[in-house]
Amino acid sequence: MATIPYQQVAIPGTVPALAAASVGGDNVVPNNRGALMVRNGSAASINVTVAVPGNSRYGPANPDPVIAVAAGATTLIGPFPFDLADPIDGLVAITYSAVATVTVAAVQI
Repeated sequence: MATIPYQQVAIPGTVPALAAASVGGDNVVPNNRGALMVRNGSAASINVTVAVPGNSRYGPANPDPVIAVAAGATTLIGPFPFDLADPIDGLVAITYSAVATVTVAAVQI
């Protein structure tokens, strides 16, 4: 898993530099003003899953949100508050159902 650094969004406009999504998923640092831009260049929809650590107070594992990104679409996912951070490495884990022609960038506003 690669840790994606945040790119600052500026008033004059920002064109984020997108990079290929990692086969094993990516990480971002928790950030209440951060989001992940996912561009799906494929002809099929993909799913992006944000891992939520821990269990609910009733015992079952916290559910992981799954976000569908349509074919040819760009979607912003976030923010990533600190309670989404893995207690071991302190990062938010994100995985993709497919990565061919999928590019990502972490942005901060």
